Amino acid sequence: MPEVDPSLVQQRKRVLEQIHSVVVKVGTSVLTAEDGSLDRQRIDALSAQLCRIADSGRQVVMVSSGAVGAGVGKLGLPHRPSGLAQLQAVAAIGQTNLIQAYEAGLAAKGRFAAQVLLTANDLRRRTGYLHVRNALTQIHELGAIAVINENDSVAVAELMTTFGDNDRLAAHVAGLMTDTLLIILSDVDGLYDGPPQRPTSKRIEVVEKLDESIIALAQEHNSKVSRGGMGSKLEAVTMATSHGHTAIIGPGRDDAVLDKIFAGDPIGTLFLPTRHTIRGRRRWIGGSATVDGKLHIDAGAARAVCQRGSSLLAVGITDVDGTFKRGAVVAIVDPEGVEIARGLCNYPASEVKRILGEPSDQILGILGKCPYENVVHRNNLVLNRTVDATGEFV
Repeated sequence: MPEVDPSLVQQRKRVLEQIHSVVVKVGTSVLTAEDGSLDRQRIDALSAQLCRIADSGRQVVMVSSGAVGAGVGKLGLPHRPSGLAQLQAVAAIGQTNLIQAYEAGLAAKGRFAAQVLLTANDLRRRTGYLHVRNALTQIHELGAIAVINENDSVAVAELMTTFGDNDRLAAHVAGLMTDTLLIILSDVDGLYDGPPQRPTSKRIEVVEKLDESIIALAQEHNSKVSRGGMGSKLEAVTMATSHGHTAIIGPGRDDAVLDKIFAGDPIGTLFLPTRHTIRGRRRWIGGSATVDGKLHIDAGAARAVCQRGSSLLAVGITDVDGTFKRGAVVAIVDPEGVEIARGLCNYPASEVKRILGEPSDQILGILGKCPYENVVHRNNLVLNRTVDATGEFV
């Protein structure tokens, strides 16, 4: 076996000392056998490790794929269906097997499984976002472990309400918590500097900054029953690290993977959080909220917002898309059509259209009122892009 670098072990142990919550995501390819049936032995092994993490006092949430895969195996289907109605039915049939497997595995260690099925709409409204967070907290306080899955029997029929896959769902769930470690268990041992099947490719131990060079390493892997690939995993990790969380992509087929991670073993790829993180309400604005419209802005406003952290003023707005009310979440788009930020709009769309391009001191004369000098306040604004020292977007 290769010699372990002691510095990597110490780094991981320091990270783990700060962790209060753990979100584990496991994919269909890890949980199912070749015939599509559930690998109950693996679920038992994961359940036992989840309980050991919970016994340390940390809040533990499992985001588990596998409902469609379990349904495929249960029904003896040769492959994953492609029709939406079939997917709905197969997911509903498989979900019962999935939660029963977790209930049995957790009960063996003295804990209960709490089934939580979500769609993206459950987190898009601020009240729903808070309700889900409070429910997960209560589940933890009652000594149970939440097992979350996207509500495939509903979500796949409404493509606009789907998270896309459970990697992104796990990142959204991690965003509900504080001091969280997001662990994504994959059929690949981590992020490699080349195709994982190539003998010369090496696993990357630590990623301190998720930039374009790292994103470019992602390679999608086809599967008969799963939807996610390395690209979606890196998207999830990007969201989690921007929220101040640490993430690990690790080997899901190692039946002791969680124990090894919490022992500080340098397995998988460790992703460190960004220096400037998103917290509180701004985390919901940037990650989960429904975007109801767009504000197009000029180059000067784009630089003011991104470089100086300024609020968005009416004078910098050039156009408005959509019909929305005051307090809606809107995308802020630069002259090239690239979304650079999201924020809560202080005015309804009808009023923004009347004051766009105008200085703030003219708002009262135009609208007959001026409740806000800015259209989007910087405290309610989340950047998607920043600028470097030269003023160029990165």
